[in-house]
Amino acid sequence: MITKATPADVSLLNKLINSAYRGASSKKGWTTEANILEGLRTTEAELKVTMADAKNTILKFTDDDQIIGCVLLIEKPQKLYLGMLTVLPELQNSGIGKQLLQEAEKQALDLELPKIVMTVISVRTELIAWYQRHGYMDTGERDPFPSSDVHISIAERPLEFMVLEKKIA
Repeated sequence: MITKATPADVSLLNKLINSAYRGASSKKGWTTEANILEGLRTTEAELKVTMADAKNTILKFTDDDQIIGCVLLIEKPQKLYLGMLTVLPELQNSGIGKQLLQEAEKQALDLELPKIVMTVISVRTELIAWYQRHGYMDTGERDPFPSSDVHISIAERPLEFMVLEKKIA
């Protein structure tokens, strides 16, 4: 079931997101960033700030009252930004991510926003290919990857974001 996350979900969302992107647990799935980044993907404090903004929505995918997937949606002028699409590593490749993408598209339609945009680290070719199979196109735009003590690059070359877009309406 996909529903809107609440502040009461922050701790579980934080655990899920970090387990899917970084560290040994993330290597159980195919969407890990552990080979290019160390540190945390997010923090509880960051999630609380994100959820406090009325333009942001985190959708959660639950099964038997366990959060097994989520996605961040941010309303922007003429577009919906999609980020932190997350599925529990052991359940990746089971269709949960696709369902969250479909729900994001419904949200964009409901908000009368004509497109969804996202940024993906450009070296994550398997993930980019997955998004492309779901209708997202490379815009050609690139954004610098942030340098911080949370996102610690261990990649052999500098990282950058590729901007992907899907027209909805």
